[in-house]
Amino acid sequence: MLMRFFLMILLALPVAAQSQQSMRKLLSADEAKAWQAVGRINMQGAGFCTGALIAPNLVLTAAHCMYHPKTGERLASDRIHFLAGWRQGRAAAHGQARRTIVHPDYVHGNAAEVERVAVDIAIVELEHPIRNAAILPFERVERPDIGDKVMVVSYAKERAEMPSIEEPCEVLGKDERVMVLSCTVNFGSSGSPIFVMENGVAKIASVVSAKANWQDKNVALGTSLGAPLEELLAHLEQDNGVFKSRKPGRLSLAEQLGRNSASKFLTN
Repeated sequence: MLMRFFLMILLALPVAAQSQQSMRKLLSADEAKAWQAVGRINMQGAGFCTGALIAPNLVLTAAHCMYHPKTGERLASDRIHFLAGWRQGRAAAHGQARRTIVHPDYVHGNAAEVERVAVDIAIVELEHPIRNAAILPFERVERPDIGDKVMVVSYAKERAEMPSIEEPCEVLGKDERVMVLSCTVNFGSSGSPIFVMENGVAKIASVVSAKANWQDKNVALGTSLGAPLEELLAHLEQDNGVFKSRKPGRLSLAEQLGRNSASKFLTN
């Protein structure tokens, strides 16, 4: 019933046309400083994703980034490196992963079910905290409402050496688990923070999970934080950060979002 209500919201809202003019590289060093807690997550031999600091030693990203995109193998922590503020071959700071924690309900596979997107979050715990007064972890905020403006800071295919910002894009629809956004995303954008501005301060409201085609329009899917993230944070005290997963839902994302819908996750 909840997803049915979600579909009614989507059908009632026009999907904003995608504009490359809203996506721009952060060419100015001064402008990029405000976003240095966003960085590139390099996975040795498995491409890269985007992540953001939510604490000096914790990087928030997408769960599927913790798996090899071709083999589906869970990546060892020593293959994961976070480059904060990566820009033209240099990082403002960097850290090696100590361990990675994937949401317990996340099931890695080929289909992009809504249930899978809804828990597509992970935390990379760094071996050493990033202690730099110029790199401040982001706070989190309640999820935005339909029609609200958001922004995405990301690295991606063809813009891997410098962060880009897209502003504004719009929340087109949501339910308790997934948000549909008019943002432009590409491979490498997985795990990118979705920000809202609150009293002039950027706060993380969601994480990019996948890109989708809905009624011939390009949209991005954002994982809801809230309870799923709080559950991850609660498990940080566990020794291994490994959990059992539930079985994935039977319906594909295309089936759940309606006809003429397809999506893909965005790991390089």
